[in-house]
Amino acid sequence: MTISRPPASSSSEELDAVKVLNHLVRRAVSMGASDIHVEPKRDTLRVRYRVDGVMVPQGQIPLELAPSLASRVKVLARMDMTERRLPQDGQFSLELHGHPLIHLRASTFPAIHGETLVLRVLLSHQLIPLDKLGLAKDDLPRVERLADRPSGLIAVCGPTGSGKTSTLYSLIKVMKTSELSIVTLEDPIEVEFADITQGQANPRQGFTFAAGLRAILRQDPDVIMVGEMRDPETAQIALQASLTGHLVLSTLHTSDAVDTVARLVDLGAESWIVANALLAVIAQRLVRRLCEECAETYELEGAVTSDDGDRILIEKGTELKRAVGCPTCHQTGYRGRLGLFEVLELDDDLRELIKGRAGKRAYREGARKAGLLPLREAGLLRVKEGVTTLDEVLRVT
Repeated sequence: MTISRPPASSSSEELDAVKVLNHLVRRAVSMGASDIHVEPKRDTLRVRYRVDGVMVPQGQIPLELAPSLASRVKVLARMDMTERRLPQDGQFSLELHGHPLIHLRASTFPAIHGETLVLRVLLSHQLIPLDKLGLAKDDLPRVERLADRPSGLIAVCGPTGSGKTSTLYSLIKVMKTSELSIVTLEDPIEVEFADITQGQANPRQGFTFAAGLRAILRQDPDVIMVGEMRDPETAQIALQASLTGHLVLSTLHTSDAVDTVARLVDLGAESWIVANALLAVIAQRLVRRLCEECAETYELEGAVTSDDGDRILIEKGTELKRAVGCPTCHQTGYRGRLGLFEVLELDDDLRELIKGRAGKRAYREGARKAGLLPLREAGLLRVKEGVTTLDEVLRVT
Protein backbone atom coordinates (compact mmCIF):
# COMPACT_ATOMS: atom_id res chain seq x y z
CA MET A 1 0.00 0.00 0.00
CA THR A 2 1.24 3.50 -0.87
CA ILE A 3 -0.40 6.30 1.08
CA SER A 4 0.40 9.05 -1.38
CA ARG A 5 -3.21 10.17 -1.82
CA PRO A 6 -6.28 9.93 0.43
CA PRO A 7 -8.41 6.86 -0.08
CA ALA A 8 -11.54 8.53 -1.46
CA SER A 9 -10.25 11.24 -3.81
CA SER A 10 -7.05 12.74 -5.24
CA SER A 11 -8.23 16.32 -4.90
CA SER A 12 -5.97 18.60 -2.86
CA GLU A 13 -8.97 19.58 -0.74
CA GLU A 14 -9.14 16.08 0.76
CA LEU A 15 -5.38 15.80 1.28
CA ASP A 16 -5.54 17.02 4.87
CA ALA A 17 -4.43 15.73 8.22
CA VAL A 18 -7.91 14.86 9.49
CA LYS A 19 -8.72 12.50 6.64
CA VAL A 20 -5.25 10.97 6.51
CA LEU A 21 -5.20 10.33 10.28
CA ASN A 22 -8.67 8.77 10.14
CA HIS A 23 -7.57 6.61 7.22
CA LEU A 24 -4.41 5.45 9.00
CA VAL A 25 -6.34 4.51 12.13
CA ARG A 26 -9.19 2.84 10.24
CA ARG A 27 -6.76 0.72 8.20
CA ALA A 28 -4.73 -0.16 11.30
CA VAL A 29 -7.85 -1.40 13.08
CA SER A 30 -8.95 -3.43 10.06
CA MET A 31 -5.49 -5.10 9.91
CA GLY A 32 -5.42 -5.73 13.65
CA ALA A 33 -2.35 -3.52 14.12
CA SER A 34 -1.30 -2.59 17.66
CA ASP A 35 0.81 0.46 16.72
CA ILE A 36 1.00 3.04 13.93
CA HIS A 37 4.46 4.49 13.19
CA VAL A 38 4.74 7.68 11.12
CA GLU A 39 8.44 8.35 10.59
CA PRO A 40 9.82 11.44 8.81
CA LYS A 41 12.65 10.76 6.38
CA ARG A 42 14.60 13.13 4.13
CA ASP A 43 11.91 13.43 1.46
CA THR A 44 8.85 11.53 2.70
CA LEU A 45 6.87 10.25 5.70
CA ARG A 46 7.23 6.50 6.07
CA VAL A 47 4.24 4.62 7.53
CA ARG A 48 4.57 1.25 9.23
CA TYR A 49 2.17 -0.81 11.33
CA ARG A 50 3.04 -3.33 14.01
CA VAL A 51 0.88 -6.31 13.14
CA ASP A 52 1.07 -9.40 15.34
CA GLY A 53 4.24 -8.03 16.92
CA VAL A 54 6.12 -7.47 13.64
CA MET A 55 6.65 -4.18 11.73
CA VAL A 56 4.86 -4.16 8.35
CA PRO A 57 5.64 -1.32 5.83
CA GLN A 58 2.56 0.54 4.57
CA GLY A 59 3.97 3.09 2.15
CA GLN A 60 4.60 6.85 2.28
CA ILE A 61 2.81 10.13 2.91
CA PRO A 62 3.91 13.41 1.27
CA LEU A 63 6.38 15.18 3.55
CA GLU A 64 4.49 18.49 3.36
CA LEU A 65 1.70 16.89 5.37
CA ALA A 66 3.99 16.26 8.37
CA PRO A 67 3.39 19.54 10.30
CA SER A 68 -0.40 19.43 10.01
CA LEU A 69 -0.54 15.71 10.86
CA ALA A 70 1.61 16.24 13.96
CA SER A 71 -0.52 19.23 14.97
CA ARG A 72 -3.71 17.23 14.53
CA VAL A 73 -2.44 14.49 16.85
CA LYS A 74 -1.20 17.02 19.41
CA VAL A 75 -4.55 18.82 19.50
CA LEU A 76 -6.45 15.58 20.03
CA ALA A 77 -3.99 14.28 22.66
CA ARG A 78 -3.82 17.65 24.47
CA MET A 79 -0.12 18.13 23.89
CA ASP A 80 1.75 21.43 23.47
CA MET A 81 1.43 22.26 19.77
CA THR A 82 4.35 24.69 19.86
CA GLU A 83 6.80 22.20 21.36
CA ARG A 84 8.78 20.32 18.70
CA ARG A 85 12.12 19.80 20.44
CA LEU A 86 10.99 17.59 23.34
CA PRO A 87 9.15 14.25 23.42
CA GLN A 88 5.47 14.36 24.40
CA ASP A 89 2.74 11.85 25.03
CA GLY A 90 -1.01 11.82 25.53
CA GLN A 91 -4.22 9.95 24.80
CA PHE A 92 -7.31 10.54 22.67
CA SER A 93 -10.24 8.72 21.09
CA LEU A 94 -11.60 8.64 17.54
CA GLU A 95 -15.14 7.76 16.53
CA LEU A 96 -14.96 6.42 12.99
CA HIS A 97 -17.93 5.23 10.96
CA GLY A 98 -18.35 1.48 11.19
CA HIS A 99 -16.08 1.06 14.23
CA PRO A 100 -16.60 1.25 18.00
CA LEU A 101 -14.89 4.15 19.76
CA ILE A 102 -11.14 3.74 19.19
CA HIS A 103 -8.79 4.75 22.01
CA LEU A 104 -5.24 5.71 21.10
CA ARG A 105 -2.10 6.53 23.03
CA ALA A 106 0.09 9.04 21.18
CA SER A 107 3.82 9.64 21.51
CA THR A 108 6.05 12.13 19.68
CA PHE A 109 9.85 11.99 19.44
CA PRO A 110 12.10 14.64 17.86
CA ALA A 111 14.16 12.86 15.21
CA ILE A 112 16.72 14.17 12.71
CA HIS A 113 14.16 14.89 9.95
CA GLY A 114 11.22 15.90 12.18
CA GLU A 115 8.88 14.48 14.79
CA THR A 116 8.18 10.76 14.77
CA LEU A 117 4.59 9.85 15.70
CA VAL A 118 3.68 6.53 17.26
CA LEU A 119 0.03 5.73 18.00
CA ARG A 120 -0.82 2.72 20.18
CA VAL A 121 -4.28 1.34 19.34
CA LEU A 122 -6.10 0.45 22.57
CA LEU A 123 -8.98 -1.79 21.57
CA SER A 124 -10.82 -2.17 24.86
CA HIS A 125 -13.64 -4.12 23.23
CA GLN A 126 -11.19 -6.93 22.42
CA LEU A 127 -10.74 -8.11 26.00
CA ILE A 128 -9.67 -11.74 25.71
CA PRO A 129 -11.38 -14.39 27.88
CA LEU A 130 -8.99 -16.41 30.03
CA ASP A 131 -9.75 -19.62 28.15
CA LYS A 132 -8.82 -17.97 24.83
CA LEU A 133 -5.36 -16.72 25.82
CA GLY A 134 -3.60 -19.94 24.87
CA LEU A 135 -3.13 -21.55 28.28
CA ALA A 136 -2.55 -25.31 28.19
CA LYS A 137 -5.43 -27.54 29.30
CA ASP A 138 -3.69 -28.36 32.57
CA ASP A 139 -2.74 -24.74 33.27
CA LEU A 140 -6.15 -23.16 32.72
CA PRO A 141 -7.88 -24.66 35.81
CA ARG A 142 -4.77 -23.90 37.89
CA VAL A 143 -4.86 -20.23 36.92
CA GLU A 144 -8.62 -20.07 37.55
CA ARG A 145 -8.03 -21.46 41.05
CA LEU A 146 -5.32 -18.89 41.66
CA ALA A 147 -7.76 -16.09 40.77
CA ASP A 148 -10.03 -17.36 43.59
CA ARG A 149 -7.34 -17.18 46.27
CA PRO A 150 -8.04 -14.64 49.05
CA SER A 151 -4.46 -13.40 49.37
CA GLY A 152 -0.98 -13.68 47.92
CA LEU A 153 0.96 -12.34 44.95
CA ILE A 154 0.50 -13.50 41.35
CA ALA A 155 3.27 -12.14 39.13
CA VAL A 156 3.01 -12.12 35.32
CA CYS A 157 6.33 -11.71 33.53
CA GLY A 158 7.67 -11.26 30.03
CA PRO A 159 9.18 -8.60 27.76
CA THR A 160 7.35 -5.48 26.60
CA GLY A 161 4.52 -6.35 24.23
CA SER A 162 4.13 -9.95 25.38
CA GLY A 163 0.52 -9.50 26.56
CA LYS A 164 1.08 -9.29 30.33
CA THR A 165 -1.61 -6.63 30.89
CA SER A 166 -4.13 -8.61 28.83
CA THR A 167 -3.52 -11.60 31.11
CA LEU A 168 -4.11 -9.48 34.22
CA TYR A 169 -7.36 -8.13 32.75
CA SER A 170 -8.47 -11.67 31.89
CA LEU A 171 -7.80 -12.74 35.49
CA ILE A 172 -9.92 -9.86 36.78
CA LYS A 173 -12.67 -10.78 34.34
CA VAL A 174 -13.14 -14.22 35.94
CA MET A 175 -13.37 -12.78 39.46
CA LYS A 176 -16.65 -12.03 41.23
CA THR A 177 -16.30 -8.29 40.73
CA SER A 178 -19.70 -7.50 42.29
CA GLU A 179 -18.70 -9.18 45.57
CA LEU A 180 -15.12 -7.90 45.76
CA SER A 181 -13.46 -4.50 46.07
CA ILE A 182 -10.97 -4.49 43.20
CA VAL A 183 -8.66 -1.51 42.74
CA THR A 184 -6.08 -1.09 39.97
CA LEU A 185 -3.13 1.24 39.47
CA GLU A 186 -2.08 1.38 35.83
CA ASP A 187 0.04 3.42 33.44
CA PRO A 188 -2.00 3.90 31.33
CA ILE A 189 -5.49 2.44 31.77
CA GLU A 190 -5.96 0.34 28.62
CA VAL A 191 -9.32 -1.31 29.30
CA GLU A 192 -12.13 0.27 31.30
CA PHE A 193 -14.19 -1.94 33.62
CA ALA A 194 -17.59 -0.79 34.81
CA ASP A 195 -17.55 -2.45 38.23
CA ILE A 196 -14.02 -1.94 39.57
CA THR A 197 -12.00 1.12 40.65
CA GLN A 198 -9.20 2.05 38.27
CA GLY A 199 -6.46 4.59 38.87
CA GLN A 200 -3.68 5.87 36.60
CA ALA A 201 -0.18 6.60 37.86
CA ASN A 202 1.25 10.05 37.17
CA PRO A 203 4.94 10.11 38.14
CA ARG A 204 5.34 13.74 37.00
CA GLN A 205 2.93 14.77 39.74
CA GLY A 206 4.45 12.43 42.31
CA PHE A 207 1.71 9.81 41.94
CA THR A 208 4.08 6.87 41.51
CA PHE A 209 3.23 3.18 41.74
CA ALA A 210 4.61 3.08 45.29
CA ALA A 211 2.62 6.14 46.41
CA GLY A 212 -0.52 4.89 44.69
CA LEU A 213 -0.18 1.43 46.22
CA ARG A 214 0.02 2.92 49.72
CA ALA A 215 -3.15 4.91 49.02
CA ILE A 216 -4.96 1.84 47.67
CA LEU A 217 -4.31 -0.02 50.92
CA ARG A 218 -6.42 2.63 52.68
CA GLN A 219 -9.32 1.97 50.27
CA ASP A 220 -10.35 -1.37 51.83
CA PRO A 221 -9.47 -3.49 48.75
CA ASP A 222 -9.81 -7.25 48.36
CA VAL A 223 -7.85 -7.43 45.10
CA ILE A 224 -5.14 -5.01 43.95
CA MET A 225 -3.73 -4.88 40.44
CA VAL A 226 -0.46 -2.95 40.07
CA GLY A 227 0.51 -2.41 36.45
CA GLU A 228 4.21 -3.02 37.07
CA MET A 229 6.63 -3.50 39.95
CA ARG A 230 9.26 -1.11 38.61
CA ASP A 231 11.30 -0.47 41.74
CA PRO A 232 12.18 -2.12 45.08
CA GLU A 233 9.76 0.10 47.02
CA THR A 234 6.75 -0.90 44.93
CA ALA A 235 7.72 -4.58 45.06
CA GLN A 236 8.11 -4.55 48.83
CA ILE A 237 4.76 -2.81 49.40
CA ALA A 238 3.05 -5.28 47.04
CA LEU A 239 4.58 -8.24 48.89
CA GLN A 240 3.56 -6.84 52.27
CA ALA A 241 0.03 -6.22 51.00
CA SER A 242 -0.24 -9.82 49.79
CA LEU A 243 0.72 -11.03 53.28
CA THR A 244 -1.97 -8.94 54.98
CA GLY A 245 -5.07 -10.39 53.36
CA HIS A 246 -5.00 -8.97 49.82
CA LEU A 247 -4.69 -10.73 46.48
CA VAL A 248 -2.14 -8.74 44.48
CA LEU A 249 -1.68 -9.00 40.70
CA SER A 250 1.31 -7.38 39.04
CA THR A 251 3.92 -7.69 36.28
CA LEU A 252 7.70 -7.79 36.02
CA HIS A 253 9.99 -7.41 33.01
CA THR A 254 11.79 -10.71 33.45
CA SER A 255 12.49 -13.50 30.99
CA ASP A 256 10.85 -16.48 32.69
CA ALA A 257 9.24 -17.74 35.88
CA VAL A 258 12.49 -18.73 37.61
CA ASP A 259 14.11 -15.39 36.77
CA THR A 260 11.09 -13.66 38.36
CA VAL A 261 11.56 -15.49 41.65
CA ALA A 262 15.23 -14.48 41.69
CA ARG A 263 14.39 -10.86 40.79
CA LEU A 264 11.90 -10.50 43.64
CA VAL A 265 14.57 -11.64 46.09
CA ASP A 266 17.14 -9.30 44.46
CA LEU A 267 14.76 -6.32 44.83
CA GLY A 268 15.57 -6.21 48.52
CA ALA A 269 12.58 -7.88 50.14
CA GLU A 270 13.26 -10.39 52.90
CA SER A 271 13.48 -13.88 51.39
CA TRP A 272 10.91 -15.26 53.86
CA ILE A 273 8.44 -12.56 52.76
CA VAL A 274 8.87 -13.53 49.10
CA ALA A 275 8.54 -17.22 49.97
CA ASN A 276 5.33 -16.73 51.94
CA ALA A 277 3.71 -14.08 49.74
CA LEU A 278 4.32 -15.43 46.22
CA LEU A 279 1.55 -17.73 45.01
CA ALA A 280 2.57 -18.21 41.39
CA VAL A 281 4.48 -16.78 38.46
CA ILE A 282 3.05 -16.78 34.95
CA ALA A 283 5.65 -16.23 32.23
CA GLN A 284 4.44 -15.58 28.70
CA ARG A 285 5.28 -14.77 25.10
CA LEU A 286 3.15 -14.09 22.03
CA VAL A 287 3.63 -16.03 18.80
CA ARG A 288 1.90 -15.46 15.50
CA ARG A 289 -0.76 -17.95 14.41
CA LEU A 290 -0.34 -19.53 10.99
CA CYS A 291 -2.73 -18.38 8.30
CA GLU A 292 -4.90 -21.42 7.58
CA GLU A 293 -5.46 -20.30 3.98
CA CYS A 294 -1.84 -20.58 2.86
CA ALA A 295 0.20 -22.62 5.39
CA GLU A 296 2.07 -25.53 3.82
CA THR A 297 3.31 -28.82 5.26
CA TYR A 298 6.95 -29.95 5.22
CA GLU A 299 9.17 -32.57 6.87
CA LEU A 300 11.65 -31.45 9.54
CA GLU A 301 15.19 -32.06 8.27
CA GLY A 302 16.89 -32.21 11.68
CA ALA A 303 15.69 -33.04 15.19
CA VAL A 304 15.01 -30.24 17.69
CA THR A 305 16.69 -30.89 21.03
CA SER A 306 16.55 -29.32 24.49
CA ASP A 307 19.07 -26.60 25.35
CA ASP A 308 21.34 -29.09 27.08
CA GLY A 309 21.04 -31.53 24.17
CA ASP A 310 19.87 -34.35 26.43
CA ARG A 311 16.36 -34.68 25.07
CA ILE A 312 14.85 -34.72 21.58
CA LEU A 313 11.81 -32.44 21.59
CA ILE A 314 10.77 -32.89 17.92
CA GLU A 315 11.94 -35.91 15.93
CA LYS A 316 13.61 -35.59 12.53
CA GLY A 317 11.10 -36.16 9.73
CA THR A 318 8.13 -34.85 11.74
CA GLU A 319 5.53 -33.13 9.55
CA LEU A 320 5.24 -29.46 10.51
CA LYS A 321 3.73 -26.38 8.91
CA ARG A 322 5.37 -23.16 7.70
CA ALA A 323 4.20 -19.72 6.63
CA VAL A 324 3.78 -18.83 2.95
CA GLY A 325 1.72 -15.65 2.54
CA CYS A 326 -1.48 -14.77 0.70
CA PRO A 327 -3.87 -11.80 0.30
CA THR A 328 -5.91 -12.99 3.30
CA CYS A 329 -2.95 -12.52 5.68
CA HIS A 330 -1.48 -9.48 3.84
CA GLN A 331 1.35 -11.74 2.54
CA THR A 332 2.73 -12.31 6.06
CA GLY A 333 1.77 -15.98 6.40
CA TYR A 334 0.21 -15.31 9.80
CA ARG A 335 -3.13 -14.13 11.18
CA GLY A 336 -3.48 -13.18 14.84
CA ARG A 337 -1.42 -14.23 17.81
CA LEU A 338 -1.46 -16.87 20.53
CA GLY A 339 0.03 -16.85 24.02
CA LEU A 340 2.69 -19.27 25.19
CA PHE A 341 2.71 -19.74 28.95
CA GLU A 342 4.71 -21.37 31.71
CA VAL A 343 2.87 -21.43 35.03
CA LEU A 344 4.95 -21.92 38.16
CA GLU A 345 2.81 -22.51 41.25
CA LEU A 346 5.00 -22.45 44.34
CA ASP A 347 5.15 -25.56 46.53
CA ASP A 348 6.80 -26.10 49.92
CA ASP A 349 10.11 -27.20 48.39
CA LEU A 350 10.38 -24.04 46.30
CA ARG A 351 9.49 -21.88 49.29
CA GLU A 352 12.35 -23.48 51.27
CA LEU A 353 14.74 -22.73 48.39
CA ILE A 354 13.65 -19.10 48.39
CA LYS A 355 14.06 -18.78 52.17
CA GLY A 356 17.60 -20.13 51.76
CA ARG A 357 18.30 -17.66 48.92
CA ALA A 358 19.26 -20.48 46.56
CA GLY A 359 20.75 -19.86 43.12
CA LYS A 360 18.90 -19.93 39.81
CA ARG A 361 20.10 -23.45 39.02
CA ALA A 362 18.46 -24.76 42.21
CA TYR A 363 15.27 -22.81 41.42
CA ARG A 364 15.13 -24.35 37.93
CA GLU A 365 15.56 -27.86 39.27
CA GLY A 366 12.87 -27.20 41.88
CA ALA A 367 10.54 -25.75 39.22
CA ARG A 368 11.02 -28.86 37.06
CA LYS A 369 10.11 -31.08 40.00
CA ALA A 370 7.02 -28.89 40.57
CA GLY A 371 5.89 -29.71 37.02
CA LEU A 372 6.93 -26.53 35.19
CA LEU A 373 6.84 -26.82 31.39
CA PRO A 374 9.34 -24.24 30.01
CA LEU A 375 8.16 -21.66 27.49
CA ARG A 376 10.08 -23.11 24.57
CA GLU A 377 8.71 -26.59 25.15
CA ALA A 378 5.20 -25.18 25.47
CA GLY A 379 5.76 -23.46 22.13
CA LEU A 380 7.04 -26.62 20.46
CA LEU A 381 3.82 -28.38 21.43
CA ARG A 382 1.97 -25.68 19.47
CA VAL A 383 4.33 -26.23 16.53
CA LYS A 384 3.49 -29.94 16.50
CA GLU A 385 -0.20 -29.04 16.60
CA GLY A 386 0.28 -26.93 13.44
CA VAL A 387 -0.85 -23.72 15.13
CA THR A 388 2.41 -21.82 14.66
CA THR A 389 5.88 -22.34 13.15
CA LEU A 390 9.20 -23.50 14.53
CA ASP A 391 10.79 -20.20 13.45
CA GLU A 392 8.20 -18.23 15.46
CA VAL A 393 8.78 -20.19 18.66
CA LEU A 394 12.56 -19.94 18.35
CA ARG A 395 12.23 -16.19 17.66
CA VAL A 396 10.32 -15.38 20.86
CA THR A 397 11.81 -17.93 23.27
